[in-house]
Order: sequence, then C-alpha cells, then structure tokens
Amino acid sequence: MRTAAALVAAGSLLLTAPAPASPSTSTSVSEARGTAVAAARAASEGIDFGPCTEEQELPPAVECGTLSVPLDYARPDGERIRLTVSRSRATGKDPATGRAVPRQGSLVNNPGGPGVSGMYFPMLGVVPGWKRLAAAYDLVGYAPRGVGRSAPLSCTDPATFHQGPAPAPRHPSAAVKRERAARAAAYARGCAERAGDALQHYTSPNNARDLDVLRAALGETRLTFLGSSYGTYVGALYATLFPSHVRRMVFDSAVNPAPERIWYRNGLARSAAFEDRWADFRAWAARHHDVYGLGDTARKVGDSYDVVRDRLAREPAGGKVGPAQLHASMLKAAYYDDHWPQRAHALSAYLKGDPAPLVEQAEEQPEAAAEAENTRAVYLAVQCNDAPWPTDFAVWDRDNTRLARRAPFGTWDNVWTNLPCASWPAPRQRPLDVRAGQDALPPTLILAAERDAATPYDGALELHRRLAGAALVTERDAGSHGLAGGANACVNAHLTAYLLEGRVPGRRASCAPHPAPAPRA
Repeated sequence: MRTAAALVAAGSLLLTAPAPASPSTSTSVSEARGTAVAAARAASEGIDFGPCTEEQELPPAVECGTLSVPLDYARPDGERIRLTVSRSRATGKDPATGRAVPRQGSLVNNPGGPGVSGMYFPMLGVVPGWKRLAAAYDLVGYAPRGVGRSAPLSCTDPATFHQGPAPAPRHPSAAVKRERAARAAAYARGCAERAGDALQHYTSPNNARDLDVLRAALGETRLTFLGSSYGTYVGALYATLFPSHVRRMVFDSAVNPAPERIWYRNGLARSAAFEDRWADFRAWAARHHDVYGLGDTARKVGDSYDVVRDRLAREPAGGKVGPAQLHASMLKAAYYDDHWPQRAHALSAYLKGDPAPLVEQAEEQPEAAAEAENTRAVYLAVQCNDAPWPTDFAVWDRDNTRLARRAPFGTWDNVWTNLPCASWPAPRQRPLDVRAGQDALPPTLILAAERDAATPYDGALELHRRLAGAALVTERDAGSHGLAGGANACVNAHLTAYLLEGRVPGRRASCAPHPAPAPRA
C-alpha cells in the first residue's frame, strides 16, 4: 500500500470539521430551475465567436467569444457574469489519410485548479497526439467564473503578492504559525472586501451549472467533456446533476469526490502523497549521480537539497530566490517527471557555484503576479465555499504536525495555501454526494497514475466506485499529473478509442509506465 493511503487508513490524519450533508432541497430545486432557464436562454442566443483579442495571445485558428451565466442560479434573471470561451473548429480530415471524418460536436475542457484557465485548450489541435480528435471535434476551452476575464476575482493587491525571497521551514515555530495564521485571516478578509456578496457564488456546483449553460450555448444536446485534476470534480458534479446531458466524459487524474474528503481531508492526503513523489525524484536523481553529482542514494540527494535550502536561507540566489521559491519550483517536479532533468541540473549547478539555472527556474516573475494572485483567489473562493473547514487553528496544527513528521516535503506549504479557509467569511456549502447508478450515464472513462501526488490514486478508485459503468485506466508505477495526450501511448489509445468510438476497455485496464526521463547535463 502506498504511503499516502497508509497514512489515511491508519487514522493518523484527523478532522474535527462537521460532517457534510446534501444541500437543502429548496435550494437545489430553485437552482435546477435557474439552470434550465439559463440554458434555454443560452441555446437561443448562442455564442458569437470571432477573432480573439491580442491580449488573449491565441493563434488566428482559434476563435473567441463570451457566454452570459447567472451569478446566482437561484435568481437566473438577476445579475449575470460573462465567461470567456475559445474554440478551434474540427478539421474534418483524418491526419494520417486525409480522408473526411464526420464531426462529432464539441469537446469541452476544464483543466483544473480551481483557478486555471482553459482558454488555450484549442491550441492542442496542432499537436500530433491530438490531431485525430481535432479532426472530429471542435476543441472548446473556457475560463471558469472568477478566472482571467470571466468576472475575475482578486483578494489583495497583485503588486504585493510576490514578497521576494522567503523562508519555508519544514517544522515551523509557534511564532511562524501565528504569523501565517494572521496573514491567512487577512487574505480571507480581503476576498470579502473586494468581492462582496458575490463571493459566495464561486463554487464547484456553480461551475458545473456553468458547464451546462455552455453546452446549450454550443448547440449540443449532450456534453462531451474532458476534465483534468479539479476539472474531474466539476465533471463528477455535472454527471450527478445532469446525467441525461452526458454524452462522453473523461476524468483525467481524478479528485476524490467523497463528500467527507472535500476539501480538507483531500489536502492532507495530497501532502502525504507528495512525500512519495519527492522520494521518486530523489531515487531518479541518485540513479544519475554520474550526471548530476547530487548523491548516489535517495537520502544523499535529499541531503544535497537541504544544503541548497540552508544556503538560500542565509543568502538568496540572485537576491531573489529563497527557500520558499526553491520549494515552489521543486513542487513542479512532483507534478511532472519531465521537470526532473531541469530541476536536478539547477540543484547541481548551484552546488557547483552557478546559481543562474536555479534563479531562472525559481524566480517569481513580477509580470505574472496578477495572474498568480487571481489563480489563488479563485482556488480559495471555490474550495473554501464548497465545504466546511476546521475553524480552529489548533486542529490544523495537530493534524499537520503529526503528518509533517512522516511527510515534511509539502505539508506546511499546503497548510499555508489553504489556511484562509479557516476564517472564510462567506457561507459554507455541504458537498453533493457524487453518484450515478446503473444505466444513469453512458460509459465514462477515468485515467489515473498510481503515484500521482496532486490527485492521489484513491480518488480514482472512489470515483470509479461511485459512477456505475465507468472504466478505469491505470498507468502503473508512474506519477505524472494529467495523462490525456501525454507520454503514454497505451493511455492515449484508450482515450482516443473512447472519444472517437465510445469504446471503453471493460471496467478496468492498466498500462505500463511511460519511460522515465533521460538525464541531461
């Protein structure tokens, strides 16, 4: 059993937040009616696609438009917000033979987050692994509510978001904890002050309702959808709320949708899983000690990393990169193993006296501060609104102090990210019980890597149990986050067969891991 799963199963991760329940019936009925009203309106109005603006940085083959949705689905004729949408039209030609292929409608993507824009999704149509899908489908991306230009959220002045080199203690002192708790509370207050009453309407169920309005505006009677990471939760909610509107649905790197796991317990499981993935990186770097010189065992590689952290704490690299910036950069290596060679090279070069690669990879870019702050604001608004969180810091401190003894790599960083939810000013929802009985849905497809840290594998297993008729494709002994169109040809073959033909590999299938990255000096 994997370490993350073992920690959870052993009961060492504790939670004292109230047990979630289903939303009230009256609210659910009014929002269902509101969604139907908004979808009918969108079907009539459509989306007026045209050239994208220069600021959207999309190629001419991609069109852009906007979609009007209610801020509050219980009041569909009240305030509306506009979501930006992008599209590349189906090419209609098989890339291998040049023969005409029938159009199958729109393939809509949510890339995750929450807080991440999907506006760039149509650009994948020119990538070799996506060309067959782009022949049959219009590729449609969008920026979910709050993201980018879609009624954007902000909780603080972006100019102050990047604070320059900062510490990142693995076992913070009581003083550090008090300071971070105060900072988190101030950020939560800023969200309420800037967004006002609208803040409460940035939720995962509303993201699912927006998706149904988008389906209608595109002229589709049923939705074909690819959700990645958090996007799988939006898809799971959609399948629960609108099962008759589902055509085909791919859940790529699935979030655990169990109501009691949304979102505090999922955060604890992520921290444990990141420790496993950090161990994978260290073992890989040790196998290539002849290239990087970081140590010929995983422990020695970890020691080299600690030397870098300690030096940066005393003297930030280039005056810009401290331990916090280093850690944020290394987290990307826990998400995607194709980052491993660059990260190992940066550590190696720094220890040999050249900080330039490390600064290049880890420096926070001032011009990206507004986008980063917007991403964080939406992430917190959605997750804090979605579910109850512990409101007493003593609970967070107890749970994560225990966890950090076994999983120090990412535990406290994860706490600081989510801690504004402890003092969140907007009303909390009760998570929906994601579920679909036999024959409620057409076959759906779940893709998962066994050692994924961002969405641990038990989430895919839980979703598979909850959606009758779903097929689960597992990439064994691998941990990159997001498999669709990636490095594994076996996974991609299942994805293509499903989206083009509706064919799934029975209830369970597995693929050998994609090759580990080659070291590069």
